[in-house]
Amino acid sequence: MIVTKIDYVAAHDGSGPLAIRLLKEMDFTRVWSPRKTLFFLDHAAPASRKELANEHKLIREFCRTSGAQFSDVGEGIIHQELVEKYVSPGNVIIGGDSHTCTSGALGAFATGVGSTDVSIAIVLGKTWLRVPETYKIVINGKFDDGVYPKDMILHIIGKLGADGAIYKSLEFTGENVKTMTMDSRFTLTNMAVETGAKAGLIESDEITEHYLRSMGRGKFCNDIKADVDAQYAQTFEFDASNLPPIVSLPHSVDNTKTIEEAEGIEVDQVFVGTCTNGRIEDLRIVARILKNRKVHPKVRLIVIPASRRIYLEALKEGIIETIVDSRGVVLSPGCGPCAGVHQGILGEGEVCVSTQNRNFKGRMGNPDAEIYLTSPATAAATALTGELSDPRDVI
Repeated sequence: MIVTKIDYVAAHDGSGPLAIRLLKEMDFTRVWSPRKTLFFLDHAAPASRKELANEHKLIREFCRTSGAQFSDVGEGIIHQELVEKYVSPGNVIIGGDSHTCTSGALGAFATGVGSTDVSIAIVLGKTWLRVPETYKIVINGKFDDGVYPKDMILHIIGKLGADGAIYKSLEFTGENVKTMTMDSRFTLTNMAVETGAKAGLIESDEITEHYLRSMGRGKFCNDIKADVDAQYAQTFEFDASNLPPIVSLPHSVDNTKTIEEAEGIEVDQVFVGTCTNGRIEDLRIVARILKNRKVHPKVRLIVIPASRRIYLEALKEGIIETIVDSRGVVLSPGCGPCAGVHQGILGEGEVCVSTQNRNFKGRMGNPDAEIYLTSPATAAATALTGELSDPRDVI
């Protein structure tokens, strides 16, 4: 066990209110570092009912009185904003959300914790951890057209299992990872927790530095790499060559099949977005497939950019116009229906193909609905045909 200083502590409208109430119960009034204490409104933003609006109000008031950093409705999802605005290689980040591990793609140790740990970190600027053992995940080969990192991480989760890396750190490497864009790397580390892992890590390199420079933080690009003699609890090797599109079937992320085994299932809703696949690279893939085509009349397509920055970029590139012209619906940046509280809750017996990271029973607001997880390409192809489809057939 160690007690370590942290660089940032973050929470959103789901975890933040509980942390704030705990601080009040303990009669703590001083924030360790207002500049490094971050609150985001993303899970139900804008608020869909008065109870959630009151939670937003609580966060706004706390940030005004404490000086903590505040990200309001429409700015984006906590994990996307963290990588765009705050995180640098070598940082230690804790957040009141399990997918805080997304930031590990920047060479940071980032992990999700409970609201009690968040509240203590807000006051002390420290947290306690058991240093996790590391699984080395080596990905070589090159993806075929129509196959993407989301397919690979679903494949990995299917092989390791939902509890196959409990409290481990997954270190992604290999020739495939070394050539990935940052958007693609974020998809890998975002879903590390779906194996039970404590964190997902990718060493920093020229691609990391280029990304940080594009975000105005190039000077913070530290060289974070594994030791030459690093020891790993286990090593797993995967080949991207000839990997088909992968689908995660209800109601577990590790319940995976190839698209050939799953295609043909009729779909009511397609959702593209979230902290897993709501980035500009993902939206470009969707627009490429939808260009000059129409969404199937029995399907509703919902697309949500992961941040305001991505939304504006998609507007400039004509991506939003392409999606709307195809009969898709574009909503303001945030989590949307992923958390199951608004903006696309499923009806009883409905089937949704989604680019999010979880398909647990009831995840999108209805325990009598089914969620299939796919890449943005598979989701877009499915939106066109009305049934789970292979994107390689429509690209």
